[in-house]
Amino acid sequence: MKPTLFVLAAGMGSRYGGLKQLDGLGPNGETIMDYSIFDAIRGGFGKLVFVIRKDFENDFRNKIISKYENHIPVELVFQSIDDLPAGFTCPEGRTKPWGTNHAVLMGKDVIKEPFAVINADDFYGRDSFAVLGKALSEMDGKKNDYCMVGYRVGNTLSESGSVARGICGTNEGGYLTTVVERTEIMRVNGPVCYKDEKGEWVAIEDNTPVSMNMWGFTPDYFKYSEDYFVEFLKENRENLKAEYYIPLMVNKLINDGTARVKVLDTTAKWFGVTYAADRQSVVDKIQALVDAGEYPAKLF
Repeated sequence: MKPTLFVLAAGMGSRYGGLKQLDGLGPNGETIMDYSIFDAIRGGFGKLVFVIRKDFENDFRNKIISKYENHIPVELVFQSIDDLPAGFTCPEGRTKPWGTNHAVLMGKDVIKEPFAVINADDFYGRDSFAVLGKALSEMDGKKNDYCMVGYRVGNTLSESGSVARGICGTNEGGYLTTVVERTEIMRVNGPVCYKDEKGEWVAIEDNTPVSMNMWGFTPDYFKYSEDYFVEFLKENRENLKAEYYIPLMVNKLINDGTARVKVLDTTAKWFGVTYAADRQSVVDKIQALVDAGEYPAKLF
C-alpha cells in the first residue's frame, strides 16, 4: 500500500487573503506546493488529501486540484472551528482555527494507510520526500511507530530575518525525545542561535535537527489525537488563542511511552516565503534547481 500525502492548507485563505500564497514562483507559474506534490509522486506516494476551509472549496478545486487529478488521486477534507467532539461548542469570540493537530484530525475518515503531513507553503526538497516515502512504505500495518524529517537547522534559515522552528532532541537510537518551539532563530556573528526564555542568544550546531512540520504517522494516530483533543479543550476552552499543535500531541505520546518517533535525516534545503523579501530568492533558487535538472521546467 502506497502512503498518502496529507497537505495542511486550511491556513491559506486567512494569512494572505484569498489564495495569494499560491503565488507562481516556478518558471511556468508553479507554486511551492506543486513542487512538493511532484516530489511526493516520485517519492512513492499514492494519494493526496488536502485539508482546506470550506469557503474556498470552489476556488481550490478549479485552480489547484484540476492540475493534479490526472497524476494522482485527490481528496478534500475541511477544517472548521465548530468541528468539535460531542459536548463541546466553540467559545463565543473565537475566530482562530484550533491548530495543526486539529487539522490532522479532519483526515481520519479518508486516510487508512501510513501518511505524511506537510505544510502547503514550505519548499521541502526532493530528498526529504524520498526519505519519508521510503520510511512510510515500511510502516504499513504498524502502530505507535512514527517518524519525522529532521532538517539540519543551518539548511532552514531565511536571509531576511529570524525564523521559528521546533528544535529536536534525540536519543542514541535517533528517536525524538523532545520538540521545543523556538520563535527566533538566526545566525548571530557566524553560528546559528536561538533566543531563550530570558531573551539571550544560545548557539547551536548547524546540523541540529529541527522540525519543519513534516511528519510520518500510521492511522492509529487519529484515535490518540481525538482522545487528547478532549483533554486539551477541557483545559483551554476559554483561551481564544490556544492551539492544538502536532508537537503537543507528539510530545505527550513520547513522554507517556505510548509511541516513538524516528528522526530521519535529510540533506534537503528548506525554503519558503517567510518574509515578502524572501520571494525573489525563492524564485532564483527554484530556477537554479530547474537549471540543474532537478525538476522539469513545467511540472504538470
